[in-house]
Amino acid sequence: MRSLVCTGPGALEWQDAAAPSLESDGAALVRPLAVATCDLDAGMIAGETPFPAPMAIGHEGVGEVVDVGDGVGSVEPGALVSIPFQVSCGECAACLRGHTGNCRSVKGTAMYGFGAVGGDWGGFLSDLVRVPWADHMLVPLPEGLDPAAVASASDNIPDAWRTVGPPLEREPGAVVLVVGGAGAGSIGLYAAGIAIALGAEGVTYVDGDASRRATAAAFGADVLEPGAERLGPFPITVDASGDREGLNLALGSTAPDGVCTSTAIYFGEPVPMPLFEMYLKVVTFETGRVHARPAIPKVLDLAAGGEFRPAEVTSRVVTWEDAPAALLERDWVKLVAQRAV
Repeated sequence: MRSLVCTGPGALEWQDAAAPSLESDGAALVRPLAVATCDLDAGMIAGETPFPAPMAIGHEGVGEVVDVGDGVGSVEPGALVSIPFQVSCGECAACLRGHTGNCRSVKGTAMYGFGAVGGDWGGFLSDLVRVPWADHMLVPLPEGLDPAAVASASDNIPDAWRTVGPPLEREPGAVVLVVGGAGAGSIGLYAAGIAIALGAEGVTYVDGDASRRATAAAFGADVLEPGAERLGPFPITVDASGDREGLNLALGSTAPDGVCTSTAIYFGEPVPMPLFEMYLKVVTFETGRVHARPAIPKVLDLAAGGEFRPAEVTSRVVTWEDAPAALLERDWVKLVAQRAV
C-alpha cells in the first residue's frame, strides 16, 4: 500500500509500506477517506516541532471499515467511522476514567501520525490503517454527516470541545473568551463555534488574523484584535494562542472561581504565569493533551444536529493525490484531503 511520509523538513513523498493485518479478533482495518490537518501538522512537516522525521502523516480522519476481527460487534465492513488519533483499549483504569490519551494497555503516547513518538502506528494519509480495540475506538458517523466536515473529530474538534463543553455544563449560559491563533488556528475557532452551539450567552474571540476573525464572527462571536491586557471577566476562558501574551490575556481575564483551559503547546523556554493573581481569584488552569475518544460522539452529535458547523473552519478540500503539494503551501486553517468512497 501507499503512505504519505514526511522524510525531512519540507519533504513529503508517497512511499510503499507493508499493508497492516488485523492481528487480533478485536481489531479492524479502515480505509481513510477524508483526512484533515491538525494545527500541529504544518510545523511538524517543516521540522519546527520536537516530533522528528520520518513519519507517516495524518491523524485526523473519517474512514470506511474494510475488515473486522471475529470479536468485533459494533461496526461492519462498509461503515463510515471517525478514528481517534490516540490508541486506547477502553478497558484499563485510565480509559474507564475517560483518560484515553494515557491508556495503560499501550506503550507511551500511542498515536497515529506522529512517527516514533506515537509508536509508529502509521498515518491516516495511507491506503489502510489498523485499529485495535475497534469496538471501543471506532465511532460510527451519524447519518447524513459529510466526512470532510467532521474529519477533525479525531483530535482538534474534541480538543476544542473540552475547553467549553464541561465548563458550560457546570455553568449553563456562561460567557466565554477564546484567544486563538496557535499553529494553523482551527482549535480556537472550533471552541468559539461549540460554545455558541452549547448556549453560551456570549463568546468573545481574539486573534490577530483577519480571516480567522471573520470565521469566528460567522459563528456568532464578537471578535477583537489583540492588544488588550485583560477583558471581561469571563467565567470560562480558552488559550488557543500559543503566545505568551495570549496566554496571560486569557488568565488575566478569567473571573474568580473561573476556569482557563489551554490547548496550545509551548515549546522551548518556560512561560511565565500570573500565579499570585490566579491564587487570589481561585482560578483553575487546565492544560495537556486532549483525551479525544470520549468527546467524539458528543461533537458528532452536535454537528449532526446542525447547531455546530465545523465546515466553516475548513479552508480547502483537495483530492488525495494533491495532498502533498497542498500541505506544503501552508495557506490553510484546516485542509482536508478526500478520496471517493
